[in-house]
Amino acid sequence: MSARDLSVLLSVILIVAMLIVPFPAWILSILIIINISLALVVLLTTMNVQEPLQFSIFPSLLLLLTLYRLGLNVSTTRSILSKGDAGSVVETFGTFVVGGSVIVGLVVFIILVIIQFVVITKGAERVSEVAARFTLDAMPGKQMAIDADLNAGLISEQSARERREKISKEADFYGAMDGASKFVKGDAIAGIIIVFINIIFGIVIGMIQLDLSFGEAAAKFTMLTVGDGIVSQIPALLIATSTGIVVTRAASNGNLGTDITSQLFAYPKMLYVASGTIFLLGIGTPIEPILTTPIALALGIGGFFISRSKQREEIQEEIIEEEVVTDELKSPDSVVNLLSVDPIEFEFGYGLIPLADSKQGGDLLDRIVMIRRQLALELGLVIPVVRIRDNIQLQPNEYRLKIKGSEVARGEVLLDHYLAMSPGVEEESIEGIDTIEPSFGLPAKWISEDTKDEAEMYGYTVVDPPSVVSTHITEKIKQHAHELLGRQETKQLIDHLKETSPILVEEVTPTPLNIGDVQKVLAKLLKENVSIRNLPVIFEVLADYGKVTVDTDLLTEYVRQALNKQITNQYVVPGDTLKVVTLSGKIEKLIADHIQQTEHGNFLSLDPNTSMEVVQKVAEQMDQFNIYGQTPILLCSPAVRMYVKQLIERYLQQVPVLSYNELEASVEVQSIGVVNMNE
Repeated sequence: MSARDLSVLLSVILIVAMLIVPFPAWILSILIIINISLALVVLLTTMNVQEPLQFSIFPSLLLLLTLYRLGLNVSTTRSILSKGDAGSVVETFGTFVVGGSVIVGLVVFIILVIIQFVVITKGAERVSEVAARFTLDAMPGKQMAIDADLNAGLISEQSARERREKISKEADFYGAMDGASKFVKGDAIAGIIIVFINIIFGIVIGMIQLDLSFGEAAAKFTMLTVGDGIVSQIPALLIATSTGIVVTRAASNGNLGTDITSQLFAYPKMLYVASGTIFLLGIGTPIEPILTTPIALALGIGGFFISRSKQREEIQEEIIEEEVVTDELKSPDSVVNLLSVDPIEFEFGYGLIPLADSKQGGDLLDRIVMIRRQLALELGLVIPVVRIRDNIQLQPNEYRLKIKGSEVARGEVLLDHYLAMSPGVEEESIEGIDTIEPSFGLPAKWISEDTKDEAEMYGYTVVDPPSVVSTHITEKIKQHAHELLGRQETKQLIDHLKETSPILVEEVTPTPLNIGDVQKVLAKLLKENVSIRNLPVIFEVLADYGKVTVDTDLLTEYVRQALNKQITNQYVVPGDTLKVVTLSGKIEKLIADHIQQTEHGNFLSLDPNTSMEVVQKVAEQMDQFNIYGQTPILLCSPAVRMYVKQLIERYLQQVPVLSYNELEASVEVQSIGVVNMNE
């Protein structure tokens, strides 16, 4: 057994011995001094712990100290009543501390009891009870939070085990403190009862056994009893204060002394206010200035030195932050962090800062949130968060959009102007700065606010700068949506579908198609502006044809044919005739004859001259198509559709290429042009 364990066992045996064996007065004096010392050590310890669990033994220690103090009360009572003496410590507290006055001693004792019992003990008991109840009520939620963090991979199993153990210990601690606070309350009550017993029976014993008069017996035993009560209540008061400190401690990064000084003097200017108030109190009231002036001066000087200290700390913190930033830039990790690329970045010159600054009325952030919602509905794709930042390398009114680090759009807007797009007939009376509308490349003018009403009267479409920017962002993200769909984003879409159609997902992935195959199919659809929101239909097709072929080009064609109603509604207004340009049989046969089949897939193998001739003929027909004011559509047979698209997309990216199978049978199709080769 170690010396520590042996000392604790001997202390418990000593407590029991005090209840039974009469001790000499000099030993009682030593034990009383030890009692005061232990209470002081406990108080100082509770002031220096940062959280209650650092002093988790306090409930058990509180019980032992209370029992020790009650044992001392029994021993001193025995010594007072039997010998009329309880040692020099009790006599000193009964004569020197209270000035030898029995009345003063009783008043001091009663005040100490009231402070301990009514104020500190009662408050600590209530706080312990509430803390125990709240801790127990919060345990299920804390356990669920730990499980959620563990499942999400935010913490390790070891960390989760430690957090669960801490929660369990907190519940046990506050529950124990709730019970231990009753010891302090009972100790205060016992102290009052013991004092009255000592006074009453001391007078009786003094008159009967010691042949003292009533006055002599009352003076002698009352003085000893009051001294014993005070010497007992002082450590009891310290222990009660320690109990209150422990149960009222909130989470912090320092001990009680650090928290009090840092938080109480967090606003040095308030010390100046307090100093001025105290100084005026001495001048404007009968209180003598000689009393208030030193205190006011001390507060003012304290505020001055604290202000200077805080300024030095702020400067020191700035220096440390700069050193940390410098060290981070020098560390190898800082280079690794530079490798990350944001999916979408929007940069603008300093002149466009009001667009994004909500304090200046800018609503660009809100518009981008709406753009992400709109594109989620239109494309079925969750667009990543757009990183917005200013860039001093750009012109003041210039902006640019980058996708995965590459610039895809650049434009310029004038915040104090409106963009007016012509209805088709130029009006010479409209004055403005000629420009090109960035989203669709239409001719436009930047006009002042004074000209806005006039432009609208002439039929111009007038748009404010934030709408110009947001429309440009929307169109470019649509155009490059297929680049934003990676394997990770595809996995998220599959997981979302799995919640409602688990069997369907299991038939597609991981066999016969992996996530990469599904991603390629979805990206090809997005590249041709086909929404992937109807994911169940897409997976139905992949489940049917994925067992036949893993060629993602063919699978995409099968999916497009299954989405014929969606594609038809995308290009045809219900009740209207679909005007198209078709390919001649000669061109379709030419393309079909030059399809090369390899183990890596099929591709079109046309010589460059023939390819350019086909593209030129398609472009000529599309130029004639524009007179109808509709989107030019090229219609061909299903067998060559994807090869035709591959042939013209580099030069005629905006021209949709559809096959007959991608249109509903009820749609009336009118061919207004045929692409043919020269003989």
